[in-house]
Amino acid sequence: MPRVLSVIGGLQSAEDARALTVLWGKSNAGGSAHLLLAHLLDTAAVAELLWDRYLAPSFTDQVDACCHGRGRQFFSLVCGLHDVGKASPAFQGKDAALAQAVRDSELTWPELTRAGAQRWHHTLAGAHLLRRVLRSAGWSREAIGWVLPLVAGHHGVIPDSSRWADPPERGHTQGLGAWLDAQDALVSAVLDALDLDLRATQPSAPPSRGVQLALAGSVIMADWIASDDQQFEGIPVLTGISMDSARQRAEAAWSRLGLAGGWRPARLAPGAGLVERRFGVEARPAQADAVHLAERMQGPGLLLLEAPMGEGKTEAALAAVEVLARRFGASGVFVGMPTQATSDPMFGRVRAWLRSVDPETPLALLHGKRRFNPEWRALLDQVHFSGVDDFGMDDAYGAQAPAGTADRPGEVPAEWFLGRKRGLLVPVAVGTVDQLLHAATRTRHVMLRHAGLAGRVVVLDEVHAYDVYMSQFLFEALRWLAEQRVPVVLLSATLPPVLRAELVRAYLQGASQQVEPDLTGLPDADGYPLAISVCETRDGPSFATTTSPPWRPSTRVVVEVIDESPTADADGVAALVTDAVSDGGCVLVIRNTVARAQQTYLALRRTLDDDVQLLHARLTAGERADRTDRVLSLLGRPLEGSSAVRPRRLVVVATQLAEQSFDVDVDLLVSDLAPIDLLLQRVGRLHRHERPEGARPPALRRPRVVVTGMQRSADGPPRFPDGSRAVYGEHLLLRAAALVAAASDGAGWSVPADVPRLVGQGYSDNPDLPAEWKADADRARREWDDEQSRRAARAGEFLLAGVRDLGKQTLTGLHERATADLDDDDKVAAVVRDGDPSVEVVLVQRDESDTGYLTLDGRPLGPGGEAVSDPAVLQRVIIATIRLPAVKALTAAALAELRPLPGWTADPWLRHARALVLDRDSTARLGGYHLRYDHDLGLLHEREGRR
Repeated sequence: MPRVLSVIGGLQSAEDARALTVLWGKSNAGGSAHLLLAHLLDTAAVAELLWDRYLAPSFTDQVDACCHGRGRQFFSLVCGLHDVGKASPAFQGKDAALAQAVRDSELTWPELTRAGAQRWHHTLAGAHLLRRVLRSAGWSREAIGWVLPLVAGHHGVIPDSSRWADPPERGHTQGLGAWLDAQDALVSAVLDALDLDLRATQPSAPPSRGVQLALAGSVIMADWIASDDQQFEGIPVLTGISMDSARQRAEAAWSRLGLAGGWRPARLAPGAGLVERRFGVEARPAQADAVHLAERMQGPGLLLLEAPMGEGKTEAALAAVEVLARRFGASGVFVGMPTQATSDPMFGRVRAWLRSVDPETPLALLHGKRRFNPEWRALLDQVHFSGVDDFGMDDAYGAQAPAGTADRPGEVPAEWFLGRKRGLLVPVAVGTVDQLLHAATRTRHVMLRHAGLAGRVVVLDEVHAYDVYMSQFLFEALRWLAEQRVPVVLLSATLPPVLRAELVRAYLQGASQQVEPDLTGLPDADGYPLAISVCETRDGPSFATTTSPPWRPSTRVVVEVIDESPTADADGVAALVTDAVSDGGCVLVIRNTVARAQQTYLALRRTLDDDVQLLHARLTAGERADRTDRVLSLLGRPLEGSSAVRPRRLVVVATQLAEQSFDVDVDLLVSDLAPIDLLLQRVGRLHRHERPEGARPPALRRPRVVVTGMQRSADGPPRFPDGSRAVYGEHLLLRAAALVAAASDGAGWSVPADVPRLVGQGYSDNPDLPAEWKADADRARREWDDEQSRRAARAGEFLLAGVRDLGKQTLTGLHERATADLDDDDKVAAVVRDGDPSVEVVLVQRDESDTGYLTLDGRPLGPGGEAVSDPAVLQRVIIATIRLPAVKALTAAALAELRPLPGWTADPWLRHARALVLDRDSTARLGGYHLRYDHDLGLLHEREGRR
């Protein structure tokens, strides 16, 4: 009879019992050693609570389906056995005193080399041990093949199965002879405690790899909770160890930590009247159609919502989320936005919606600058945290004692969730799309992100905005989400048809596990607004589509062009804008580079003085946030009870910040040429909101866009500024220039009716370009295609798996290629966003006596910056963060030379920051560049010697 199955109701021998009294799992857990068996039972008990109170039905149902309906027992068993590899000489020898007690129990081993012991990590030892045990219990090769990576990968990296096949040093690292009996006794003790029969617990068939990955992350989650030594004090003796006591410990820890799952399913409402119920307004046609389509989907799938700017896509998406969650068992949502700046206002909108759905559901804002968001800070201020701030913890398990959790409002996430790598585990989260794209990277602990995503609905806004590099990670994420049967809602105002097809293909690749899924049923986009649903069924892909009348009728937009030499100053644009606002009016000027925006702003200040506002990414975080809030309050949608008055005259000069989720209404738009979809995004700020008759100056009552940043030629294609070409490439600019030229003859554009046609033509394989442009256009197209291929290939180096792994049955070898341990937003962004890297710094000044430092606004920081211990001073320092220009010499110098100030070590964020010290003139030299921070213009940089 197999060793494990021969143990019924207790241990087989006194030697087995003696082994369990000395095999240790943690050398110091709250002041004492912690026996391995106790830690395994603690983890199994936590797993039961996770299953009952945290994991979403959409996920647990899939685990149940492969476990004869016994998914809970299976999950607790895997968690209960996750650390059995610690019952090996390679691990037990790590602590000399504890190792001696093991040797005294007659579990001996020869001296191991340091290399051998390190190579035989307990994760590999656990997989090796369980392979033997599961074979003895009669498990199939298929079941063993997908279960072992869950154990081998519980430290965040899933190796190839060959790694745990043969223990080094003739097997002594794993243990021989009496070690096998002790290991079997340990497994038997866990089985007995859980009242499980190993043979009966064998899963019937492997779930999708997506579910396996989320299950691996859930095992880590259970392990990390059970490894909190302030919640689970060490138990150094076998007496008193039982499953009952482990469950009591887990229950107490769960309560003290304040852990909670997602919304209560009973609170989710059906689609009829849902928009009006949640948002207090009658549903617009596109919103009603989106909800109706969500109600009709045959299974979890992809829902694409394409509608004009200002149509209410966000409300439509959130209503659809509620429908999809109710129908398919999701317990939360992740909303991904293109930037930190767009994430902040979305957080407030999602929070208001969630209060209507279920105010007890925890939610979080996820990005590296959330500390600057006043709503997030106010939310956390409702409860005292004991030492964990919203940037995470440095310890492996987040073992910090919570305080004040008993009175924590339900929407405040538990302190535990604020630790590093855990943001997506919060049931409702809003953040940058990087958070999701990171889940598509081959990085350590990537499975933790999937543990959160597997039970959610995912919403991604502005999906047209991702370049070819970022899109590779988006496609990979969609494949994994489809494997996990996660509903995904994608939003865009201007989605190129080619990109639409690629998004659908990626989701269906994951759902069908086929490299070339059947897209023949994908409908053509003949209407606008448009909603398309996609899901995989037993009979293949299922598609459905609806088109809706726009909320507001289309408006004729006048299109004009001002020819600008690529090297011209901004005087021509300044003269046009000055003349346009002679009788008042609000104008948005968008330039493609910071330098052009600064130059235009200076030219306008000479004639308009204080009626000009500059907004770009090279302002400090505080000044940028203040200016953004001011512009939105003055030019945004009139809010009930707001005291803000629309100014008689205001010109906002901005960069692409004004392109995405920037809800302002202007009378005139002046914009550098950009790819047509992005140019139309900018046009969406023009006459965006309804205003009373006569509210706009007479000369600006017709929507009008003036396109700059191009110089037309009678016998060839237009020329563009170097900055525009560097950002967008000549290929797409030529496409857009042809469409602008055609509209500038008086035809203009009908917006939004013309949007699908224009975007389609801008990305068509057969563009309608003037004959004299052909040679240049063909060259630009070849260069574009080559560059796109190179960038896609670069992204492929970091993808979690890619299409080549479609159809694989297990996770084994997932991390065999190079794996990155990304623990901050800069590192994540460096992987999922292409382009020249840049570095974020904190600006401080030398004081006049040169004996210390000052904040950027002149507050004393002390000789080493230690005054940040004062929260008011700390805030002034933090808001002076800024990102340097993406210049290689600057980046290299900043990484090599800049460090935190000595007095910043106590702050969990500042101790990793880089201080750029400015002199009394607000200047510094770095990497061969002269830098100056101007509180009006922002950061200026110039190569030394050119001044």
